[in-house]
Amino acid sequence: METLTLNLKDEQETIAVGEQLAKITAAPLVIYLTGDLGAGKTTLSRGLIQGLGHQGAVKSPTYALVEPYELNGMEVFHFDLYRLSDPEELEFMGIRDYFTERSVCIIEWPDHGHGLLPPADMHLRLKYVNTGRELQIEALSPLGLSLLQQIK
Repeated sequence: METLTLNLKDEQETIAVGEQLAKITAAPLVIYLTGDLGAGKTTLSRGLIQGLGHQGAVKSPTYALVEPYELNGMEVFHFDLYRLSDPEELEFMGIRDYFTERSVCIIEWPDHGHGLLPPADMHLRLKYVNTGRELQIEALSPLGLSLLQQIK
């Protein structure tokens, strides 16, 4: 598919990209977020979730695995699978029930849920570059491509 690369100099620019994504986000949508610890996955998620209308803090769901939000008629689920020891744990939590026509699913560390997650529409990869970050946004479905073209 198609890829867009952005250079982000600080946390504010990372949040701004999340807010920009929020303006074009509609359910159903699956977003994978990957990158090293501290690369900005939760920061980008915060910008997206707050951009969709959440007024409070956005915390990393590292221990709960998922934080749900009801925003603008959509169910938004923010997953952090970093501490997942076995993908089968996702079956016990009813993972398939989260992916509906009304849901936007943002999944940090999707490789930890390999084999049990649906394919992503967009894959966002964050990596360190000097003191900033590089964000690579890859469209993996026709919906993802449509969204990516709106970002450019």
